[in-house]
Amino acid sequence: MLKFDEQKQLDSVNGALKLRGTVEAIVDRIVQEGYTDLFFVGVGGTYASGMQVVTYMAGNSEISAYAENAAELLTSGSKKFKKGAVMIFSSVTGSTEEMVKIVELAKEREVRIIAFVDKADAPLAKEIEGCISYPGNEQLKLFMVAHRFMYHNHEFDDYADFYREMEDSLAQALVDVEKKADAFGLAFAQQHEYDDLHYFVGAGTLWGATYSYAMCYWEEMHWIRTKSIHAAEFFHGMLEVVEKDTPVTVFVGEDAQRPLAERVARFLPRICANYTIIDTKDYELKGISEKYRGLISHLVMHAVTQRIDAHLEKISCHPMEIRRYYRRLDY
Repeated sequence: MLKFDEQKQLDSVNGALKLRGTVEAIVDRIVQEGYTDLFFVGVGGTYASGMQVVTYMAGNSEISAYAENAAELLTSGSKKFKKGAVMIFSSVTGSTEEMVKIVELAKEREVRIIAFVDKADAPLAKEIEGCISYPGNEQLKLFMVAHRFMYHNHEFDDYADFYREMEDSLAQALVDVEKKADAFGLAFAQQHEYDDLHYFVGAGTLWGATYSYAMCYWEEMHWIRTKSIHAAEFFHGMLEVVEKDTPVTVFVGEDAQRPLAERVARFLPRICANYTIIDTKDYELKGISEKYRGLISHLVMHAVTQRIDAHLEKISCHPMEIRRYYRRLDY
């Protein structure tokens, strides 16, 4: 398979899951000392990952949790972003200007920080006490933090059982998803390489995945124009611009907001002949209980879209690492 190293994939996910003990120690100490609100802060894709966590927590926890874009938080601010609050973030390079500044602000306000920075030698990683350095898997890492807080709040009694299953089965299950999705990924890439504009629709924890995939992957990495829209809003605006040939892809997950995506999926065939439905339910997750599938739908969808990206990159002869403006021009 193109750009696929099975052992590397297995090691990556299993390695992230092994961070649980470290995460638990940090969260347990904060819970013991007391806290007020959780702020999942990021920019771009890391902000989208925070959106996924906060959407999940909104329907399953009484803990006050917010997803904040660092640039917005720096300008508009939040009166709750103060001593007692906890900021959780993930960064690849630890050098993004907005994230460096928000860490400075958090320190000024005595906001505690739980940080994941991929590069251990990044300046930002060295500035934060207890920073966890491990590459990739930011969605898994952020959910690990949320689950531990919820466990202490008596809102996730399945905590131990859930992570036992993840540690036993998640890595292989996601590898199997990629293998099954490979042919689909090739066909999808071939069909949509020359799209002038592609609409992506999603809901629930997959809304963050939808937003991120459209913006971070197709726009930033593939240079294809997209628009992401929440499935709950599809029938309030976007509906009127969809025509027979309009490219529309719907991400359907297995959490509480699945009915919103299903409603769009049912309707599209009536007006559009260029739609695609990607449903996580179509993929077997061996060793994962049915009741936990919704908790990892975003990871399953990412495994599917990785196959699209690998083929789209080759077909377009455009390496995903190349940027025209990002980190090349000051702004």
